[in-house]
Amino acid sequence: MQLTFSILSWGAWAPQYQHHQSWRDWRKSSAESTLTIGSPEQDTRSPALAHIPAMQRRRFSRLTKMMLDVSFQCKAPPNCRSIFSSRHGELPRTIGLLEDIITKQPLSPLGFSQSVHNTASGIFGIVMQNTTQSTSIAAGEETLSQAMVEAFAQLHQSSEPLLLVFGDDPVPPVYDEFTQEFELPLALGFTLAPFDAKASVKLTVSPLCRDVSSKLNPLTYGEFIHALATSQNISGCLSRWYWRLEHV
Repeated sequence: MQLTFSILSWGAWAPQYQHHQSWRDWRKSSAESTLTIGSPEQDTRSPALAHIPAMQRRRFSRLTKMMLDVSFQCKAPPNCRSIFSSRHGELPRTIGLLEDIITKQPLSPLGFSQSVHNTASGIFGIVMQNTTQSTSIAAGEETLSQAMVEAFAQLHQSSEPLLLVFGDDPVPPVYDEFTQEFELPLALGFTLAPFDAKASVKLTVSPLCRDVSSKLNPLTYGEFIHALATSQNISGCLSRWYWRLEHV
């Protein structure tokens, strides 16, 4: 199976790389493989979202803010379909609720309502007044790739462009031993359409056998986004699938 798309627009956000120009200036250092994209000190900055009223904005988690920010960067068509994907979702909120239960504290209705996995998807619909279908995806280390599968299926059904957003925050410390994701926090978004030979950016995604993936060039999110920002071609194993980005 080979999934091919045209990338019409894209956006990406990390604490130290918040817009297209900063991703153009991104450089991979020899030490970067042991650091997050954002900061080794767990940078706590989050997107400003200045155009959203402060009363509404302050209620959002950083993950929701990141995913909203990249969706705005993409400038997708009004009322388009959307796919929001996250491996961990609103895990910090869930942990906070569990801690409140343990200490016999009252649960925050707001915290409870925004602890679900499709929080960002729902808030995007409210903020953008988007009433079209939205799908939420969680698939472990293959979350972004499986979101691409969903996008391909939806574009096969209808060729109208859609918005795909991927994002994750570092897991709470209690889960550190179960995961090692040095590139978080990070959000990435695309406006995707079926591949058209006239398109300037072509993305091909295909599955790999697990014994093969370990032998291929590993591709980091930072490298991939930098290639997008600088109009370079790149390929490698990302999200346990083989990705090939071509500027044509």
